[in-house]
Amino acid sequence: MSRATTVDLVVVGLGYVGLPLARSASAAGLKVVGLDRSRRVIDGLQGGRSHVDDISDAEVAAMREQGFEATDDASVIGQAGAVVICVPTPLTDHGAPDLGAVHGAVADIATHLQAGTLVVLESTTYPGTTDEVVRPRLEAGGLTVGRDFHLAFSPERIDPGNPEFGLENTPKVVGGVTPDCTKAARALYERFVHRVVEAKGTREAEMAKLLENTYRHVNIALVNEMSMFCREIDVDLWDAIRCAATKPFGFAPFYPGPGVGGHCIPIDPNYLSYKVRSLGIPFRFVELAQEINQRMPTHVVNRAAEILNDHGKAVRGSRVLLLGVTYKPDISDQRESPALDVAEHLRKRGAELVYFDPRVEDWTVDGASVERTEDYLAEAAAADLTILLQPHAELELEQLAESARALFDTRGKTADHPKVVKL
Repeated sequence: MSRATTVDLVVVGLGYVGLPLARSASAAGLKVVGLDRSRRVIDGLQGGRSHVDDISDAEVAAMREQGFEATDDASVIGQAGAVVICVPTPLTDHGAPDLGAVHGAVADIATHLQAGTLVVLESTTYPGTTDEVVRPRLEAGGLTVGRDFHLAFSPERIDPGNPEFGLENTPKVVGGVTPDCTKAARALYERFVHRVVEAKGTREAEMAKLLENTYRHVNIALVNEMSMFCREIDVDLWDAIRCAATKPFGFAPFYPGPGVGGHCIPIDPNYLSYKVRSLGIPFRFVELAQEINQRMPTHVVNRAAEILNDHGKAVRGSRVLLLGVTYKPDISDQRESPALDVAEHLRKRGAELVYFDPRVEDWTVDGASVERTEDYLAEAAAADLTILLQPHAELELEQLAESARALFDTRGKTADHPKVVKL
């Protein structure tokens, strides 16, 4: 099945998953080409500029020196020993899986697929996609998987902004359509990942990713729901979690917040529930967790209204400062950030909004720009209420608690203070 190739790896999709993959493979000595449909992305990378938080411009420049190239010409697939698909898999407006980008990538690969190529899908999807969606399209040209080319699934485990775990030191799960496909995928990833774990097949590898994120989704929903009633029974949930987390077995701490964001937690469990619903079986845990987590922004706004009321003010006409509008700390990614829903609800109630986020220069809510302050401490002292949504490292939380007229901490990151109310 082997053949002469001029490119070791083509990475399709150069976002938060694809670009770190390309960086690691390039650093390990592989000849890597990145394939993306965005000219802005291509031109930026070719010019040594990064568009991803975890990849610096210097790292892109190093990649270029190592031979990395970015292109929108899919014919490069015909020169590759391996092709890895890292395109986004969002939801449709009706909450169903949107595999449009996967279909587009697979169509390009099918057009240029050569015997001896390894194809790996990393995009998160429901169990069965690799075998039932990708495989038939690739075999339509006459090549047979396991004999003429290899096909596998390997779930991405990129955690943007995580200083401890990156692609190289996070175990990589691989599952092939055949045992030889698994071995081929393993051989690829072992060139730049410390540990590779073999799954029984593609479906098990696909399920592993959904299991990981559904586990987090459900447990976040658990503590979010607890946060809604702990105040009523005079319990400091943050302290209860701190105490429970000292148990060395049988417990993993999760923390409440204003909602869940990013591509994984709000999106991935829907792929699993979609597959389960197709069998005519309700997936109650996921559906309930989704309901709880989706109502957290409304809960935050209701609590904000109560805090303002305690200070003799209504939401309408009050100036509210929102701190941190990304979906997680210390990154610029705003995908599915609950800050957007919080801001929309506050505006509907008549609040005057201002925000500060060191990672976001411009922020638009419901088509209208939100005023950005340059001095968040001075603004906190002037605003009727400050809501901490994301505790970026640049924020001086102790000074914030002292400066703010009233501070609503939705992340439990500030010390106990008379002016601080926690979620």
